[in-house]
Amino acid sequence: MPEADSVPFGYHARYLRIDVSHGSGEYLLLDETMLRQFIGGSGLGVRLLLDEGAAQADPLAPEAAIVFAFSPLVGSPLTTSAKFAVVSKSPLTERINDSLASSGFAIAGKQCGCDAIVIVGRAPELSVLVIDEKHSDVHLEPAAEYRGLTCRETEAALRSRLGADYRIASIGPAGEHLVRYATVSHDGRHAGRGGSGAVLGAKNLKAIALRGSQRSGWAHPRELTELSRSLSQRSFGPATAKYRELGTAANLLTFNRFGALPTRNFQSGTFEEAPSISAEQLSATRSKTRESCVACTIGCEHIYGHGADGVRLEYESLFALGSLCGVGDADTVLRAVRRCDELGIDTISTGGSIAFAMECVERGWLDVGGNDAPWLRFGSGEALLHAIELIGARSGIGNLLAEGSRRAAQVIGHNSISIAPQVKGLEIPGYEPRALQTMALGFAVGARGADHNRSGAYEVDFSDKVDRRRVTLDAVRYAIETEDKAALMDSLILCKFLRGVFDDFYAEAADMLRKVTGWDVSAGELRETAKRIVSAKRQFNLLAGWTPAEDTLPERFLKTPLPNDPAASLSHQRLDELVAEYHRQRGW
Repeated sequence: MPEADSVPFGYHARYLRIDVSHGSGEYLLLDETMLRQFIGGSGLGVRLLLDEGAAQADPLAPEAAIVFAFSPLVGSPLTTSAKFAVVSKSPLTERINDSLASSGFAIAGKQCGCDAIVIVGRAPELSVLVIDEKHSDVHLEPAAEYRGLTCRETEAALRSRLGADYRIASIGPAGEHLVRYATVSHDGRHAGRGGSGAVLGAKNLKAIALRGSQRSGWAHPRELTELSRSLSQRSFGPATAKYRELGTAANLLTFNRFGALPTRNFQSGTFEEAPSISAEQLSATRSKTRESCVACTIGCEHIYGHGADGVRLEYESLFALGSLCGVGDADTVLRAVRRCDELGIDTISTGGSIAFAMECVERGWLDVGGNDAPWLRFGSGEALLHAIELIGARSGIGNLLAEGSRRAAQVIGHNSISIAPQVKGLEIPGYEPRALQTMALGFAVGARGADHNRSGAYEVDFSDKVDRRRVTLDAVRYAIETEDKAALMDSLILCKFLRGVFDDFYAEAADMLRKVTGWDVSAGELRETAKRIVSAKRQFNLLAGWTPAEDTLPERFLKTPLPNDPAASLSHQRLDELVAEYHRQRGW
């Protein structure tokens, strides 16, 4: 294995490139300049994809690359730092797709002696990729016996087969069937909104199993430990305190009160049955446990009693499989979330695709079960659960919905694309764009499509900086600031819930990185790094075929005010002005 002449603290200065067509791998060096320019996580992942020429490849082709990228902070005592990024070209959007997740898989990957794992090729049969750094071994093992198993079943079986010291990421049946928004599961969590699970499925990889022992040291370990202790003792603010008590599902009633809760495929911003599925009601009627991600002191995860293992519930899943589909029965929503987790599909795209189909049925554009008695309708929990099963199996109408709402609209016709809840093919998360117009801009220009984790512009909407229903050009710089900050956090990698902890994020991030790596990095340098990472994502999309027409929202949001809030109105002209000013300020 090659060794770099000088390895900065916090890094191994190399990545592991594996061609699963042959089951072979090699370590390749990473230049320190590249590491400093792109840090790790999403930034490093995008840079490696560009080097692989992945932007021009079919994301489901053997030559397409998928990157699991770590960061210099992984394995450190800093809270929320045990995260990794999964970066690839999305089979759903045909644009960049970078997802972040927390688990022991991140630590195990870093301990394999690399800063990233790049996978290309296609295994000759359904396989498990085993990376055992302890024995300098990379190989494939047959996985036919795991075909059709859920993510949880696959991971349990592999731990029994390989040993409890392996960390495993797997795909469910949806990934095997190449559902375009299939996810990658690990330790009960999911990454890969946009279809990373389908990319692994196309490579005939049911799972990746990691075991390693290498550690990267820290430049200033004593100071780093003191900083970690100080960071963990800070007040995380009222929002995070709320998440500790109720989880992110607490957002449901707040958004409903603001008229910004997407309901029945964005036909309304309020849901009359919201209290029935709220975190407050669930907490009062069901058992609940609180969990933390690895190396996290926040503990926002809430597991609600349902079945043997309970259901990990987040706001985005609650909105997408609840209000968006008009379903107000808590038990049904929990069952739907659980089933998506088992099948390995993203809940936002699942709910968005189903809700879109429900409205098409309502309008008479889509025939399911006969026009006299269509079964796919808003408010039907039975229809929701049945549709999820069909998507996971790519059966019947599920084969169409597994393509996502944009591709489904192209088949359905009737100008149904005007109500398909997506940007660049990625389904819109739980923020009504007409009621939150800085967020609307963030959705429109997002490199990944409509994504609340790449643009924190909703924070601006809920502040006194803008009028969220009548946003002016002044809001553009705030949207850019949240996008840049998210890009850096996703590359360091740190949890977004730390946003409110820092008095001066860039200066404190520089101090953090300095203590880990020993680099004499400044706040100004990190601001430029953030812009560089955002520009690299744009470069990827340009190579993949991006056009300016993609930076927009569906016609629904630009032609009609929000029915429950007529003051919430966003025109084509206003959005075009915002987007043009965004590009001007970016220097694009």
